[in-house]
Parts: sequence; structure tokens; C-alpha cells
Amino acid sequence: MENLNPQQREAVEMVEGPLLVLAGAGSGKTRVITYRIAHLIKNAGVRPDQILAVTFTNKAAEEMRSRVEASLGSSLRAASPLISTFHSLCVRLLRRDVERMEAGYTKNFTIYDADDQARVVRQIIKDLDIDDKSIGARQALSAISWAKNRGISPAGYTAQSEYIADRTERIARIYKLYGERLAQANAMDFDDLLIKAVELLRRVEEVRAYYHERFRHVMIDEFQDTNGIQYELARLISVGSAKIERGQYADESMWRGRSLCVVGDVDQSVYGWRGSDFNIILGFQHDFASTRIIKLEQNYRSTQTILEAANRVIERNKKRLPKTLFASPELGEGGPIGYYQSYDGEGEAAFVAEKIEQHLRREPSDRVAVLYRTNSQSRLFEESLRRRGIAYNIVGGFSFYERAEVKDVIAYLKLALNPDDDVALGRIINSPPRGIGKTTMDTLAREQRDLGVSLWETIKVTVEKQSVGPRAAASLDVFRQVIKGLGERVEAGQPLSDVVKAATLDTGYVRALQEEKTEEAEGRLNNIEEL
Repeated sequence: MENLNPQQREAVEMVEGPLLVLAGAGSGKTRVITYRIAHLIKNAGVRPDQILAVTFTNKAAEEMRSRVEASLGSSLRAASPLISTFHSLCVRLLRRDVERMEAGYTKNFTIYDADDQARVVRQIIKDLDIDDKSIGARQALSAISWAKNRGISPAGYTAQSEYIADRTERIARIYKLYGERLAQANAMDFDDLLIKAVELLRRVEEVRAYYHERFRHVMIDEFQDTNGIQYELARLISVGSAKIERGQYADESMWRGRSLCVVGDVDQSVYGWRGSDFNIILGFQHDFASTRIIKLEQNYRSTQTILEAANRVIERNKKRLPKTLFASPELGEGGPIGYYQSYDGEGEAAFVAEKIEQHLRREPSDRVAVLYRTNSQSRLFEESLRRRGIAYNIVGGFSFYERAEVKDVIAYLKLALNPDDDVALGRIINSPPRGIGKTTMDTLAREQRDLGVSLWETIKVTVEKQSVGPRAAASLDVFRQVIKGLGERVEAGQPLSDVVKAATLDTGYVRALQEEKTEEAEGRLNNIEEL
């Protein structure tokens, strides 16, 4: 506690009731959250498993988790607080209790990523005979996600005026069918994870009561970035009531042995395009009438000159909770802020490269970052740096789990758990090639529309009816046996590493790549080995 300033200490030691911590940039908010968790366990007698801390990224959750573990020491780690992202928390809730909603989902539901979603929507666009040049899959998904994050149903979507009437009507049709296809495949996208978790807590009182009793202390990081669904999730767990009555949560007895601590800064709200609503943090003290507000204004990152410039800019915002950042004494006033205006992009890039060159001459071990607004702007900076022989690295590119071969193997694993997952099945039914071509897939699509069942069930019926040629029927039957074999391995409780190995070998995937004997195939084999 001696490492905390007075405001940080106050936030750490307040262990009951609603608390809003306004944490300016560089003010040590992560330290406050981790110290607060440790204080609850060490000094307030709270069981670790009664604490829930939620943040937005896996990286932030992992950093917080490691800091808490380090501060508690091994003697106090018999149980652990749940430190999680919103989506991970929702998956946990749904895997445990989704079947209690009686909405058709099972605990083995599949989670669709962006690629899976696009496959579903492309097929829907084709089925509805919509020109994909007028509405692409990504455009439709963006609109669907926009609607979901604002609680707008397919029927309600047509009533809003973001798009012209004809386009709105087509997207609403895609949206409706998209929801039906996902439900049919026992699948959810990332937006659904939040929506269905909130729906579960609202509808099933026993589940809501369980989590309300379990998590007596709830903390939310980066609160300015929450949307209405995420806020409702936290409220349902903290308050334990499905009723929404603003200002009703002032009763002190209700907060005995409980707390809801939100940490954020409306001045850092930059995710409105993603559905976040800064009005949530502005209205928190009105939703919870007994809210205590603590401002963290001491900055440990920047000089006073930088902070004064930032304060002067941000104070012009009309909707904010006022605070004024000031620098820690050891950071000092600092030099003046530099500003350079170039005549064109080439001049700007040349100036930046020259400055980097000067920095590196003085201190060769320095790391320098260049921030630009759009990816297309990198070219001029790259060319300027190359001309001066300065090595650089562009941050980005395909992540490991976005590579085709990795996604294929994961699709096999998804089918082992949930063979009704149409997107996973469609991805790998002919990967590696096994003689299931376009004609066969078109036949399956027609049969599926007529039967109204999953693609997995359609394959079974199609093979039994011999609706396709003998070779295609044989290939489909072999494919079914491979997937059933993987599923049996899972049911038998085999180690995950064995199931993954089977997904690469029993399917013929590795053999097909080995037979290619190309450099690209070798690279893909290395990725599978890494997986």
C-alpha cells in the first residue's frame, strides 16, 4: 500500500457499494485494480472465488492475472479470482447453463469467427438471390453486428434509417435468416455470446441468483468502452435483479459485503464505432445513487508540458466528467512539444525518417514508433526509411490462427464436438480434396433447403437415398466416418493432443500436403506441427 498515492489507496480500500474510479491516462489504474483484488482477499476476508474482474482484451486479463498472483503469493492462492474478458465470461456462463434457457442450444455450441460468419452470409445472399455487388457479406455482417449491439431485432432493423429503404429491407432479410442458420447449426457469433448470456441471466432466475451470490465483488476495467449489453451483464450479476429502475440501488444493506467497482475515463472513449456508449459511464452515478467517485489525476507517464496540452484540448469536450491530470514530480516539466507541417506526404515521410536517423545516431538502442492513420500511408514512410538504410517492422499481417491450414484443423475439431456446425463442415468437406465437388455441394444445398435440417443430417439422408452418384456417395460416407471417429475420440476422453493429431492424419490432410512437395506446402506443414 505504501506504493499508492492517496487517491489510489482510497479506491483500493473502499470495499462496499458502487464505486466509480475516473482514471486518467497513465494514472496507474491497473495497479489500483490488482491492489484492490489483493486487499479484498488479504485484509477484507473475501474468498478469491467471490471476485470477478472483467476487461476487454486477453492481454489485459493476463497481465492483471499475473500481477494479482504475484501480489498474493503462493500461500493465499488456494482459489483464484475470475479475471476474464467479457466474451470469455459469457462463454463460461453459457457452457454451464445455456440449455436451461430451452432455446435449442446445447453446451457444445460452436463459436463462429469472422470467416465462419462470412461463409454463412454469402450462402444466404445466394439463397435469397440478392446481388452480392449491391450488398457484400462483410457489409451485411457489419450492419447485423451494429443492430445486435444496440438490441435491434431483424423486424426492428427495417424501422431505422441508416440505409435506404430497399437496402435496409434486404439486410433485414439476411439478418433474420442469419439468426436462424446459426441456431440451426447450434452456433453463436461473438455478439451472440453477450446477448445470449444476458438473456440467460434475465430469463432464468436460478442462474442469475447463482452468479449474484457467487460474485460478490465485481470490477470492470475500461468502463468507458462498454456497450449497453455488457453493462446489463454486469448489472444483472451485481444487483441480482432483472428489473431496471434507475437510482434504486442506494440501500446500504444491499451492498453489505458487496461492491461494484468500475474504472474508466470518458476522455479515452474511442470505440463508439464498435458500439461502446460513453453515456454509460456518465450515467453510472445516476443509476447507482450511492456511488462514490474517486479521481486518479496523478500521471506517471508524461511530462507536465504534455499533460497541460492534453488538458487544454480535452477540456473542450462538452460531455465529460471533469478532471485535470498532473505529472509526477520526477517527470518534471519536460521540453516543448514539436510540431512540423509539411507541404506533402513525401516531405512528411522524409522529415520523420531524418528525425529517426538523428535519434539512432545519438542512441542506437532506442526503439522508435511511427503512428499513422491508415495502412495505405505506410508506403511513403517505408520508402523513406529504406532510402536511409533504416530497418523497420510493420505491425500486422496474418495471425497464426487466421492461417488456412490452422483454421481447417480447428474446423475438424469443431465438428468432432458439434457435427451440426454447417460453417465448419462446409469449410473442410473437400479439404483435403476427396471428390466432393460443386455439383455434389449444389445437390446437398437443395436437399438441405427441402429437409430443413443441418448439412450433417442432409449428408446422411443424401447417402441413404443415393441422391448423388456412387463415387460422390462413397466420398460423403467416408467423410462422415472420419468425423464420427473424431467425435468418438472426444467422447472417450482422449487427450486433446491426440485428437488434434487425428484431425491432421486420419483426415488425410497431412498426407495431401506431403504429396504436394512444394515450399508452400512445407510451410503449411510447419504451421500444423506448431499447432
